[in-house]
Amino acid sequence: MKPKYSIHETGPRIEQFLSQVISNAGLALTFTIEVGDQSNPEFENPDLVVKFHGEDVDLILSNRAELLLALEHVSQEALRMHSDDHSRVAFDANDYRALRMEELRMSAQVAAEKVKSSGQPFRFNPMNSRERRIIHISLRNETDLRSESSGSGPFRGVIVYPAGMPSLPEAPPPPMRPSRFGRPPEAPSDGNDRRGRFGDRGRGGRPGAGGDRGPRRPR
Repeated sequence: MKPKYSIHETGPRIEQFLSQVISNAGLALTFTIEVGDQSNPEFENPDLVVKFHGEDVDLILSNRAELLLALEHVSQEALRMHSDDHSRVAFDANDYRALRMEELRMSAQVAAEKVKSSGQPFRFNPMNSRERRIIHISLRNETDLRSESSGSGPFRGVIVYPAGMPSLPEAPPPPMRPSRFGRPPEAPSDGNDRRGRFGDRGRGGRPGAGGDRGPRRPR
């Protein structure tokens, strides 16, 4: 099947827009536009991947890739892409996306064990639709629990329930915290986590391990 977004047709539009943004921002970055990796189609299946290189890669990957995702979002808006198509064009640097995917899959499994042992629901902090999908798919074969999305807008996240437990009532959105680089505002911690942003408790393989510069490469 012919991809909806191709290097020949869409690539020059992305290149023109991004080159101007990077120049105006004074970022030491270069990028290449490649055909998307189809190796994990059930999790991600992008038509195009924009890969960044250069001295400021660490900057765009800091704070859980806040600037990388902001560049991705504004580029999709500039291309007038429908929100349903946002997963078709992905931005990446230093294999961040693959590492983040693995991090979320591990987080989902640790959350599942916590729900099974405690009998209580587990709420992840807000995340985008792509990341919520990874959580749901990672838990779809669990018979003792279920996952569902909850909340709205930038506060939408995932709750993992024991099987048969009714859904919690929708909570009002918490006060928004200002965000740099134009990403959706971050919600404050909901109590399930002490340091991370999506139900994590720090580093070292527990949910949300990764720190400020994104997930670490497995050893």
